[in-house]
Amino acid sequence: MAGRFITLEGGEGAGKSTQARLLAAALRGAGHAVRLTREPGGAPGAEQLRDLLLHGTEGFVAEAETLLHFAARAEHLARTVRPALAGGEWVVCDRFADSTMAYQGYGHGVDRGMIATLTAMMGTVPDLTLVLDVSAAVAARRRAGRAGAADRYEALDEAFHARVRAGFRAIAAADPARCARIDADPDPASVQAAIRVAVSARWPEAMG
Repeated sequence: MAGRFITLEGGEGAGKSTQARLLAAALRGAGHAVRLTREPGGAPGAEQLRDLLLHGTEGFVAEAETLLHFAARAEHLARTVRPALAGGEWVVCDRFADSTMAYQGYGHGVDRGMIATLTAMMGTVPDLTLVLDVSAAVAARRRAGRAGAADRYEALDEAFHARVRAGFRAIAAADPARCARIDADPDPASVQAAIRVAVSARWPEAMG
């Protein structure tokens, strides 16, 4: 039986990585085989592109940056996501194509039609996308509290982050059959509880 593909989306400071780990653990606890992965990355070549995109010393024009994200995605899908789904695993992915639309399309102004076309060409659509919506004040506080140097996206200004948040909200509103918007301002346990409700609403058997 084919697996399920769940993606977690949202801006910087939304808590996606934490929530992806917690959800994967909950699904494993319910007896499912789970593959936890991320974008950009999730396969050896895609991880190399991730390092270039997030921490490289050279910047890219927005269109080139977009294409690099899709190159990483093609590797990720071919080497990790599709084989896991074909093997019956539940794939939990920290970011996917909606992040490209929100960050490069809404944030940087890359043509959204082009991004939509490239996304369709990838041929794999999540079964459920959890859009973690965090307020600007909470997101800024969380970003400030992170250890280490900010990556290329974290370091961008508040206007950019506001455009990204608006983009994610627009994406969720346009596709309610796939997307569930989750209030990401509360503590991690409360956010995880809301996520489990959304997953169980889609698949009553998910949490056992």
